[in-house]
Amino acid sequence: MSEMTFNASPKLSIGVELELQIIKARELDLSRDAEVLLARLQRMEVPGAVKPEITQSMIELNTSVHDRYDTLLAELQQMRDIIAREALRLNLLIAGGGTHPFHRWSERRIFPDERFNFVAQRYGFMAKQFTVFGQHIHIGCADGDAAIYLTHAFTRYLPHFIALAAASPFYQGEDTLFHSSRLAVVDAFPLSGHMPEVETWGQFIDYFDGMVQLGIVASMKDFYWDIRPKPEYGTIEIRVCDTPLTVERAALLAGYAQTLAYHLLAQRPPAPLPATYQVNRFNRFEACRFGCDAQLVDAQSRQRSSLRDDLAGTIAMLHEDAAALGTTAVLAEIDALLRGAPAQSELLRQRFKQRQSLADVVQAQADYWMAVPSKQEDRKAVLGTHSS
Repeated sequence: MSEMTFNASPKLSIGVELELQIIKARELDLSRDAEVLLARLQRMEVPGAVKPEITQSMIELNTSVHDRYDTLLAELQQMRDIIAREALRLNLLIAGGGTHPFHRWSERRIFPDERFNFVAQRYGFMAKQFTVFGQHIHIGCADGDAAIYLTHAFTRYLPHFIALAAASPFYQGEDTLFHSSRLAVVDAFPLSGHMPEVETWGQFIDYFDGMVQLGIVASMKDFYWDIRPKPEYGTIEIRVCDTPLTVERAALLAGYAQTLAYHLLAQRPPAPLPATYQVNRFNRFEACRFGCDAQLVDAQSRQRSSLRDDLAGTIAMLHEDAAALGTTAVLAEIDALLRGAPAQSELLRQRFKQRQSLADVVQAQADYWMAVPSKQEDRKAVLGTHSS
């Protein structure tokens, strides 16, 4: 099928998609003003692209393709500034975070789009419940076989991305006790989880064609996997991250993914065996529930270790790769976050504890993402030294 032609992209190029919350500035509930905001942004010179998402309370920010972390970061900051400015002119706020703490899914409206209407008809109420907000990271691959290898090889490291991005402790007005509750919503879809046990791009095409013939899928968009190949872009797409509270954290995650991909493609360690996927699924849950304090199981050694220690060990392993790639600062910042900063989810819980108001939590999410000047020192202390 023509859709399944793998259009090779520059090896190890990176790009980011961020699903963002549109907030009423006064009530701090989700707004239904995506069309109005998008119409305004269409008249602006915005780098990358800003698109609708499944409900009218969301937009999706798409960066350009980048070879380097620092240029990706600069573009994200420029996009943030433009979107924040235009939202304020409409009396709206924009927020990161994987969930809105107290909105009700039944009050959402599907964005008028053929694809979104199809999803709403297919999945019913689940489509409105899909008003959760994630970061997708694209890594360029030279060919389809490399994409299949990386899709499998990244599985073992997914808990790192979940924990570093986790920013959805509240859902539908409740503290979930999770660091990332967003993935529980994604898991409800029947085609979530992990790509099947294929080893080459040819095998994947056979699998895809079979699913089409069975009437289960019509396109690659119907797979809600944690990581999936994107043949039209020539990438793999990592989909487990909550939208972080800042664009700086989003860029950091992309830089880490790029460095890890560089290492995996250079060293070619064996991809995880299918028998380990259940263990990986458990580790994924642990990261959602406990963040960096999760206890991970190594399927080969049968040993347990904290996610914090596992991530620190991976960073140490990647130092030479980072030096070659120019991402040493990325690893240094992640290491500093591991040693000192509160998790994003805990930052939001602290805000609630101080104010006893979920509306104040939403205000904090918007302040962090929109880079409100009075919050700058707090942003630098908690969310990374590259905040601006």
